[in-house]
Amino acid sequence: MKNIFKIVKDSNPNLRKRCEEVSEITPEIINLVNDMHEYLVLSQDEKYASKHNIREGVGLAAPQIGINKKIIAVYFEEEDEEGNIRVVDHRLINPKIILESIKEVYLSGGEGCLSVDDEHKGYIYRHFKIQVKAYNAITSKEEIITARGYEAVVLQHEIDHLNGVLFYDHINKKDPFMVKEDAIRL
Repeated sequence: MKNIFKIVKDSNPNLRKRCEEVSEITPEIINLVNDMHEYLVLSQDEKYASKHNIREGVGLAAPQIGINKKIIAVYFEEEDEEGNIRVVDHRLINPKIILESIKEVYLSGGEGCLSVDDEHKGYIYRHFKIQVKAYNAITSKEEIITARGYEAVVLQHEIDHLNGVLFYDHINKKDPFMVKEDAIRL
């Protein structure tokens, strides 16, 4: 990666703008989404992140680096019930949620964001299972991705950025820790 991205903060009105579709998949667009992926990988390397003073992230949307295009990267590792490590790696162009479950999920510790320095306490309810249609920069083709649980939460968070929505917009202002009976707690 040639440079460490400067993350756009939530005080910047550009983060509230809807992003434009990517009309042509060019080598520059592919390089950009790969650089976004690399940023996430490096942010999860404790030594690197500390040395370069960057926060750990699992998702990054193009508007967070000052580019008003529908591009997101997601990268994290998670452990399943059997103790197997699964790498979640998405580099998506023009992602669109095409299907969402009625069942909801929320993170018990709330959500965070590289663009948000202030703490916003409260639960954010999202769909437990989603399908996203996008151009996958890893496979170089249009695909439909099915995601559940934490992966679905992260994808919805990043796709929200493309529509000018921040995670704390979803917090119930009157009752931030309201627990929905049927929602899955992660």
